[in-house]
Amino acid sequence: MSYITGIGLTPYGKHPGKSTLDLMSEAASAALADAQLTRKEVDGLICGYSTTFPHLMLSTVFVEHFGLDPVYAHGMQMGGATGFGMVMLAHHLIEAGVARNILVVAGENRLTGQTRDAAVQTLAQIGHPVYEVPLGPTIPAYYGLVASRYMHEFGTTEEDLAELAVLMRRHASMHPGAQFRDLVSVADVLASKPVAAPLKLLDCCPVSDGGAAFLISRERVNDFAVRIRGTGQAHTHQHVTAAPSLTQFGAAASMERAKSAAGVTNGDVRYLAIYDSFTITLTILLEELGLAPRGQAGGRARAGHFSHEGERPLNTHGGLLSYGHCGCGGAMAHLVETHLQMTGRAGARQVKDASVAMLHGDGGVLSSHVSLILARD
Repeated sequence: MSYITGIGLTPYGKHPGKSTLDLMSEAASAALADAQLTRKEVDGLICGYSTTFPHLMLSTVFVEHFGLDPVYAHGMQMGGATGFGMVMLAHHLIEAGVARNILVVAGENRLTGQTRDAAVQTLAQIGHPVYEVPLGPTIPAYYGLVASRYMHEFGTTEEDLAELAVLMRRHASMHPGAQFRDLVSVADVLASKPVAAPLKLLDCCPVSDGGAAFLISRERVNDFAVRIRGTGQAHTHQHVTAAPSLTQFGAAASMERAKSAAGVTNGDVRYLAIYDSFTITLTILLEELGLAPRGQAGGRARAGHFSHEGERPLNTHGGLLSYGHCGCGGAMAHLVETHLQMTGRAGARQVKDASVAMLHGDGGVLSSHVSLILARD
């Protein structure tokens, strides 16, 4: 048994002059304060990677920088799935008795710490070094290929994708820390700059600076603890040219493992935190997880099903598409928002019921999947 006992999150966007370690420290300090724990009480650390500070031993660099003395320290690299992967590892380490309070932290000055061209080139390296990277595709190009095939198979339209971008911006408009808060319409999304057909600028998440952190504990150390009930992973491929399918990925298998461990079904879930690097990512994950029929995620968003006031609120902070994406910390903001909703601390964004939450993240091109089920005791 383990609990998320503290959360920390910076605003996402531009943080000129702040390094990876600065952003990690800011988020970690906030998480410790939220958990009402001291540095001396932290006996475990798991941290994500940083493309702007690619140190081979980032976990122990942060131990030294932040003044910790853990019995366990570990770094992880799973692309966009890293944040939830670190939570899953911390959960199992706690259950195994390795540590009592594990700090999970990531941060990166991805927007101000490197040029646009450097960011594009670095991220594109997830492609196959022989069969993909030499041809020059970018991350949006890979997802554009997936989107084209998915739309062909299931009848999803560009307007359907745009509905999800509109929803995320509407939610972000209520969060003071979001990178983009101005409302947009379906017409605005469709008219935005083409990036990789059929994806346009507003179908894509921005690049951000930011940091996020959690405390995962063996015991409830405060009144705001949320229990980790179940976790799961699935890994179907790494390179998109080797994917067994461009319409069926590992999300369903990963989530089934998490739901089985938690003893819940989709019908028990009241709040959703689903990875949304692109509108097609969110579409595919919602549908593969059984939260919308194939080809109907956009329609459900249009009907208000996933809205702040809807039956199953989704990413009420604005998700990657509008709150921002700072690398490993991107999906971690989803968990911070989930924790706030589950503990009644989301202010004007508070939903009516977030007692059981489903979280899912993916890394690469829908290649590495991590699922979490959280619940209030």
